[in-house]
Amino acid sequence: MPRLPGLVVTDHVFTVPLDHSQPDGPTIEVLAREAVAATKVDADLPWLVYLQGGPGGASPRPMSASGWLGRATQDYRVLLLDQRGTGRSTPVTARTASRLAPADLAAYLRHFRADSIVRDAELIRAQLSPDKPWTTLGTSYGGFITLTYLSLAPEGLKTCLIMGGLPGLDTTADDVYSRTYPRVRAKVETYYQRYPEDVERVRRIADHLRDNDVRLPDGDPLTVRRFQLLGLGLGMGDHAETLHWLIDEAWDDGELAADFLYSVMNRTLLNPIFTVLHESIYGQDERPTNWSASRLRPSEFDGDGSPLLFTGEMIYPWMLEETALLRPFKEAADLLATATDWTPLYDVPRLQANRVPVAAAVWHDDMYVDAGLSLETAARIGNLKAWVTNEWEHDGGRASGGSVLDRLLAIAADLPPA
Repeated sequence: MPRLPGLVVTDHVFTVPLDHSQPDGPTIEVLAREAVAATKVDADLPWLVYLQGGPGGASPRPMSASGWLGRATQDYRVLLLDQRGTGRSTPVTARTASRLAPADLAAYLRHFRADSIVRDAELIRAQLSPDKPWTTLGTSYGGFITLTYLSLAPEGLKTCLIMGGLPGLDTTADDVYSRTYPRVRAKVETYYQRYPEDVERVRRIADHLRDNDVRLPDGDPLTVRRFQLLGLGLGMGDHAETLHWLIDEAWDDGELAADFLYSVMNRTLLNPIFTVLHESIYGQDERPTNWSASRLRPSEFDGDGSPLLFTGEMIYPWMLEETALLRPFKEAADLLATATDWTPLYDVPRLQANRVPVAAAVWHDDMYVDAGLSLETAARIGNLKAWVTNEWEHDGGRASGGSVLDRLLAIAADLPPA
C-alpha cells in the first residue's frame, strides 16, 4: 500500500466480461484504485466511487490528500475507477486496433460505452461493498454514466453527486452539436476580447501552416484544422491564459518553435476512445450519428475567416486520417458512425420514479454540456436537486478544491433518502 501525503493507496484489479451478456465469454481487466486518509486506514468508511469524464479518460492519479479528493477522504473510502479501455483497464490503443479487422474492432468498441462501465462497477461493488450501496461522484461524462447507473442498477446507489454532467435523456448528437457550436464561438470571442493582439498572431500561424508543410514531432502534419483543435480547452477556467502564452511564444527565428510544436502535438493528440466513441455516447436508437460534428460544422469555422475560430469538443473524420495513432481506427469509426442499432442508455420512466438522492452542479456557462439540456433533464429525474452557478467553468470540481463537493454533499443530505 503506497503512502502519499495524507493518503494510503491500494490497487484492486478485477476480471470482468468483455460482454456482460456473455459472462463466460472473453474477459478484460479493470483497475480500481482505493484512496483512504492515512489516519483512517482501518476505519469502517462508506465507499465513494469517482466516475471520470471522457469518454476515454482514466481516473486521476492521486498525489496527496488535497482538493476534492482530500475533502472526499474525510468521510469516504474513495475508489478511483479506470473505466474499461482507459489507464490500466485493458487499454484501447493502436496496438489493439492493429490486431482486429475493422468490423471486429467496431464490435469490440461497442462494449466500452456507459452501460458496460456500470455493469463493471456493479461486479466490483459485489466484491468490495457486498450488500451495501455506495455513493458516486461523476464529473462531465461521469454524470452521463451516473444516469445510466440509475437506469440499470439504482439498488447499487446510496447517493449520486454530479459535477457538470447532466446529459439530455433523449437528445441526439445533432441536438448536442447544434447547441455546442454557438457556445464555442462565444468562448473564442471572449478569448480574443481578452487578448486582442492574438487575432493577428493566430492568423500569422494559420497562414504559415497553409503555405508550408509543417510537421509535428511525431511526424503528423500540423494543418490549420489541427491547429484549431487548441480550442478544445477553452471551456476550462485557465485555458485562455494557457493558449495565449502558447501563441505568444510560437516563433523562433521565423519558424515555428520546437517547444510550440511539442505543445500543440500533446494538446491535440486525442485518445482513441475519446475520438472513436465520442459521438456514440449519444446513440440510443436507430438513428446513426453519421459524423454529426462534421456535418453541422458552420462555415465560419472553416479556418479562412477573421478572426480564426478555434473548435471545441468536436470529432472530425479527418482526425483519423492525419493522426498516425488514430489511423488504425478509421474504418471501425466509420462503421460506428453509420450504426443504426444503438441500445438505450437511459430508462426515462425509471429515472422519473428515482428515489436515490441526486445532487447536481450545472455550470451556467458550460462549453461542453449544455446548461439548458441539463436543466430539462433535472426536471425529469425524481429526487434530484440542481445547483446552477456561473462561478466555475467545466473544471469547477477540480478548480474549486473541495468547495463544490462540499456543496453537493450538503444538498444531497437535505434530500429524502432512498
